[in-house]
Amino acid sequence: MLMKQSEYIHLVTDRVMTKLKELNRCSVPIGVSNRHVHVSREVYQALFGQDELTKKTDLKQPGQYAANETVSLIGPKGCIERVRILGPFRDETQVEISLTDSFLLGVAGDIRESGDLKETPGITLRGPKGELRISHGVIVAHRHIHMHPIDASRMGVLDKERVSVTIYGERELTFSNVIVRVSPKFALEMHIDVDEANAGRIKNNDIGIVSKT
Repeated sequence: MLMKQSEYIHLVTDRVMTKLKELNRCSVPIGVSNRHVHVSREVYQALFGQDELTKKTDLKQPGQYAANETVSLIGPKGCIERVRILGPFRDETQVEISLTDSFLLGVAGDIRESGDLKETPGITLRGPKGELRISHGVIVAHRHIHMHPIDASRMGVLDKERVSVTIYGERELTFSNVIVRVSPKFALEMHIDVDEANAGRIKNNDIGIVSKT
């Protein structure tokens, strides 16, 4: 028996609505992360001769902010100036760059999770009060998603799980091997670097769709 036109429209509409709900359930805003530095208080004091960072703007992650202060990164092959410091202070200084930056500076582009700094390259930092070489701490940040536990439950994923994220558009792109990081301190946001964003013409607040790998 042939389906009536009204029944067919209802069926298609129902399927479309179901798909839209599924996409909304698994959607994540994108944050494009440019090169930046997290510093310890001791390193900051050596470079700036003062005790406290000064806030420029708040970031999406609670308690995180871009500082007014910037440093220069000095590598064996080149220098990148005016690299923003992000606050608050950390126990250990961490420099996050892109692979393109690593070529310019002449340092290895080790892809690591934030905080995994063992046996990473070092670099020289220059501030208004002088220069300081750190023996390690330069990384290319592994693509990842910050999630509150409520978001993780909604998407059915766990801390440290690896997922795929598709960003639709003119240069549609699927990122695989994306690390999920879950904490009550996090706001939902996927972080990629400038190289990754340029590959897909992705900008801040574009939407990605999470799927299990």
